[in-house]
Formats: sequence, structure tokens, C-alpha cells
Amino acid sequence: MTYSVAVSGASGYAGGEILRILAAHPDVEIRTVTAHSNAGQPLIQHQPHLRSLAHLTLTETTPEILAGHDIVFLALPHGQSGQYTDALGDAALVIDAGADHRLESAADWDTFYGGDFHEPWVYGVPELLTGGVKQRARLVGASRIAAPGCNASTVSLSLAPGVAAGVIDAGDIVTVLAVGPSGAGKALKPNLLASEILGTANPYAVGGTHRHIPEIRQALAAAGAPADGIRISFTPVLVPMARGILATSTAPIANDATDAEIRAAWESPYGDETFVQLLPAGQFPRTADVVGANTALMGLAIDRAANRVVVVTAVDNLVKGTAGAAVQSMNIALGLAEGTALSVNGVAP
Repeated sequence: MTYSVAVSGASGYAGGEILRILAAHPDVEIRTVTAHSNAGQPLIQHQPHLRSLAHLTLTETTPEILAGHDIVFLALPHGQSGQYTDALGDAALVIDAGADHRLESAADWDTFYGGDFHEPWVYGVPELLTGGVKQRARLVGASRIAAPGCNASTVSLSLAPGVAAGVIDAGDIVTVLAVGPSGAGKALKPNLLASEILGTANPYAVGGTHRHIPEIRQALAAAGAPADGIRISFTPVLVPMARGILATSTAPIANDATDAEIRAAWESPYGDETFVQLLPAGQFPRTADVVGANTALMGLAIDRAANRVVVVTAVDNLVKGTAGAAVQSMNIALGLAEGTALSVNGVAP
């Protein structure tokens, strides 16, 4: 069976990455691509690297245009997906790459986003430990999926194994992330101009204000941490690389866990995973190793002097962080081979 697909926000970074991956997918036909201000223009004008899709023209984003497809991807800014998802009852599968359906708490939505709150959908991070099982089990047969925030899924995948095994204390998490500007979208913003970011590193959303914080708390609570006992200091730093996240997350060692127990806590859930890989002891990933790949590469250190576990994780924010996670979740939901159209190989140099 070939599934018909519509992709909204197709002129943006996330929409373009969804299209790049789907263009190599043998089970889908990209039938419709939509945009807002760019409607009526050739897709190739905004995504010149997608040569195999040069025949497509961007159309207006409306519920009527999106309706009638087997699969709809929404790659829109936060607060814009809900107006369409409410009208897509006929679509067999809808995947939102925005934030509108990620959070379970209306209070968290009001605090970090604001505007209308929409019901939470199945979270699209298959390898994440939730309630003693992988989130993959909840994605099977799902018809509505919320793709993750890139920073949130990176930190959650980094720490959930330790939380689930009880070897780290979720009450004192510190995470610092080096992130590329593509995570902020394609809209013109003065602070993202090349002259502003080249040759410098810039912290932003400092002091507990980043919108991915409640998403991380939600994921770690699902992994087994007491919801009222999760404390996280989250500091993202914008660095001059187009793609990538390098997240360094630390937490205190709990329950007098031994080095072997700590290492086993991550080896056990990730040892047989294709797209989340724990590196050998003493090795740590680079963002260059995951560019274009659907992999999260992870290094683990045990700092006995500080009594903390250190996890360093690298992802491509546009692939494993967003579009790759969305397509991987789509494959699972439809009963297709999970890795279809997704690669573990990065692009180098």
C-alpha cells in the first residue's frame, strides 16, 4: 500500500527535512505541500536541495487542502497546529512537529507557551522509557502523534535510563546544550544573522524559561521520577553550526549505585536500539558524527569526585530531534519497518 502524504510548513526547515526523508520512503507518495506566505511558489524555490520534488508547488495551508490524505505532517510554529488538527478527523494519521500536542498539563502550556491548550497526543520518541516500557509500544497503531522538541528529547533520552533504574537523583539535574540556529526555524530574526552568531556562543532562555523544560519534566516523570521532585537547570547556548545539539547533562548518583550498576542502567535499554547508541566507556560523541543521521550518540562518565553521572549526547536537531523522530514514529504507527528511509550514517566531513 502507498500512503498519500501532505506536509504543511513545507518551506521551513522542519518541513523540508520531513520531505527530504519521505522522498526516499518507498511506501509514501508526497502529494501536497503547503505554506503560508510562500503559497503559490515552487517548492524548489525554497528547498533547492530537494531536486526529486521539483514538480511540487506550495499551496495554501487550509483544513480543506490538508484533508483527504492518509498522513498529514504539521511543521508549524507553536500555537498554529491546533486550528488544523481539530478539522482533520478523516486523516488516518496526523503527526504534529510543533508543540501544540506535546504537553499533558494545561498549566505548563499556559506558563511556557500561552494561548489555546490542545489535548496531548502520543509522544513520538520510540526509545524513551515510560512506565517500565519503551514509548514504541504506545506508538503502535497510533493515529495522532506529537513529535518531540529537539532539546527535550535529547535530554530525556540522556537521563531517563538513570531515572528508571534509580541510579540518579532527578532532584538536581543540570544540563547545558550547544545548539545550532536551525532549531529556531527559518523565519528572519536579527539575533540569528550570520554576523551575529559567527565566532561567538550565545546563551538564551536562561534561568528556567526555555519552553522544552516542562516536556523534559513530563518525560522523566513518565520514566519513574516523582513529578514534584524533578529539578532541572537547563541552559541552551547558540553556537555557529547549522545543525546539531550537544547536550551535557549531569545528576547526582543515587542509592550508592556502583559504577557497574550505573553503566548497566544505560546499556540495558539502549543496547539493542538502532538509533540510540551508547558509546564504549571513555568515548564521547561529536555533533559532526550525527549530521543527516537519525541517531542519538551518547557518552557516559561517572564523576566520583563530584558524585555525579555525566551524559553527553549528540543529535541532529532536524533529524532525530524532529523530522526523523516523526518519520520513525510514523513507521511504527503504520506497522512498517521502523528504520525505513532513516539512516544511522552521518555526513562527513
